[in-house]
Amino acid sequence: MRFDHAGVATDNAEGLAFLYEDLFDCEIVHEERFEDLKVMFLGLDNGYFELLEPQEEGTISKYLENNGPGLHHIALETDDIEAALENAEDVGVDLIDEEPRRGAWGHEVAFLHPGSTGGVLVEFVEH
Repeated sequence: MRFDHAGVATDNAEGLAFLYEDLFDCEIVHEERFEDLKVMFLGLDNGYFELLEPQEEGTISKYLENNGPGLHHIALETDDIEAALENAEDVGVDLIDEEPRRGAWGHEVAFLHPGSTGGVLVEFVEH
């Protein structure tokens, strides 16, 4: 496993991207829109910040209502997402996604339930 990105929930992805560009000397390397979500990736030498801005009611808008802006999840890259999910189940971790699904950049992704990972929402990503 390798660090891939830190997902940050925000109500202003563009504004936060401009701050991070200046603060961390990084740049926007990818932008994408899903039905209810605007996503921006800022490249670092060893991974990315993924900025998540809701465009309508959905998971991230609910997260912001309940928690405010901030760290939403940590993503780890794996070469075999199905084996990673199987291993997670074998060690007693509850899965949010029992099967990988399409995420940003067309990568396969799956989330682990934070209730069984020390309160941290973990995402597996297979490029």
